[in-house]
Amino acid sequence: MILATSLFAQSIGEGKKYLDYERFQSAARVFKSLLEKNPNNTEAAYWLGQTYLQNSENTDTAAAKKLYQTTLQANPNDALMMIGVGEIELMEGNTADARNHFEAAINMTKKKNLPEILLAVGRANVDTKAGDAHYAVEKLKEAADRDKKNVDILIALGDAYRKLIDGANATTAYQNALLIDPHAARAAFMMGRIYETQGFNQEPIYMRFYNDAINADPNFAPVYYWLYAYYYKRDVNKAREYLNKYVTVADQNSKLCYAEASLYYVSKMYEKTIEKADSCINNAMDEKPFPNLFGLKAYAYDKMNDSANAKKYFEEFFARVNPEKIGPNDYLTYGKVLLAFPDQTEKAAEMINKGVDLDTNKQNKITYIKDIAKSMYDKKNYAQAGRWYTKVLAMDTSFGKVDLYWAGYSDYLASNYKAADSVFNIYQQKYPDDVLGLYLGARSREGIDTTGEKGLAKPLYEQIIAIGDTISNKDSIKARLIPAYRYMVVYNYKIAENVDSAYYFNKKILELDPNDATALANREAFESYLKKVKNSPAKKD
Repeated sequence: MILATSLFAQSIGEGKKYLDYERFQSAARVFKSLLEKNPNNTEAAYWLGQTYLQNSENTDTAAAKKLYQTTLQANPNDALMMIGVGEIELMEGNTADARNHFEAAINMTKKKNLPEILLAVGRANVDTKAGDAHYAVEKLKEAADRDKKNVDILIALGDAYRKLIDGANATTAYQNALLIDPHAARAAFMMGRIYETQGFNQEPIYMRFYNDAINADPNFAPVYYWLYAYYYKRDVNKAREYLNKYVTVADQNSKLCYAEASLYYVSKMYEKTIEKADSCINNAMDEKPFPNLFGLKAYAYDKMNDSANAKKYFEEFFARVNPEKIGPNDYLTYGKVLLAFPDQTEKAAEMINKGVDLDTNKQNKITYIKDIAKSMYDKKNYAQAGRWYTKVLAMDTSFGKVDLYWAGYSDYLASNYKAADSVFNIYQQKYPDDVLGLYLGARSREGIDTTGEKGLAKPLYEQIIAIGDTISNKDSIKARLIPAYRYMVVYNYKIAENVDSAYYFNKKILELDPNDATALANREAFESYLKKVKNSPAKKD
């Protein structure tokens, strides 16, 4: 009997170890094996449910819910099952019912077993988005007081403080865990995660902790995958190095296959990326292919300018992935893809705004919007480019000439002349002596006043001419002066019917460019006309 109990405990411990290593297939296999032998093994049922829930890439909440509810019905007074059901209730937003289950589980547990129950309650509130991190800290501190050598409790306490964005107390909890067990790799790993959030200048510190995690336990798979992801866009060779290390300690599944496919993507081998991703999906060893494989295909198709397939696989990705795993760039890139479809502009804006809202850093938000706008400009979708560049002006009150130029010029190219004129009006107010702002504003007004009858562009062209009169090197603004003179020629001849003024501005063109064919032809016509007028009392018909 003693031997059997020992082997049983080892099996639960083995499954928990796999779970700590994020080897979800292996963990599930252990716990399912135990449940096959004894369907009322509530500890195995609890940990199998945790395996379903903690696999954030392929979370199976429905399976966990069914398992916990069924097992609780068969074991109505089991504390772990109450906590499992409570965790599901938290995920569904039933916080009051969840709290009742947690408290009931605590109250019915004997003192000897209480630390593990308090740990389960704390973990449920840390791991669940709707969980109460303050409540988790309270219960985990009580657990730590009752079992001062329990490393799992201290790591969970660190996670609870981390959820509260209390890095100092989180670090202390992880350090205390390492004092008890120097081989607690997750504690060192999580300390590295904290320092990484403080910026790249902390790289020597967080890298030291990541290496400490590897030295503490070379089989701790999450640190290798994290470092693969860290170097993914920085150094593809280092990313491959850590991926190869991850392969040796991870379950063989489609997530691992995804990582291999992603290296083709970062190497800009997009067709090879799609080919490998398809192989990963079709030959998946796990029940569900890793959702990011579909996202990877979407990104690859986007790079290949295949909007139809990019849209298709982004939709597949969004349908399969845990919503909490969708990042800003996923929403932004999907939104960018949707902008290629005229009937999807509203949904595109919704996706882009979601992506922007996910990042709390204002400068990042501005960068995202500029990237979207530039992408639209590069694709010659000037209307959308103007829309998003103009949004930058609303977000960033410190905008300068460049921001104003791209917003206004995009609208101009899209023939949205009124919008362009509004932007260039701001440009002119902020930089009154800048010839480019005056010129583009004048061109926008010409787009509004197509016949020239209203003379909307005239005041701006006159300002350009006035600036030209003040500088000796007129060649420096020749490209702006000649169109200004040309406009005045046409306006004075056709609208004001002042041939003398038209002739005057035509001569100004020839002073800058003696070979201007249009001005030469106009000079001949004007001089012929003026000669006739001079020799005849009759007025121009």
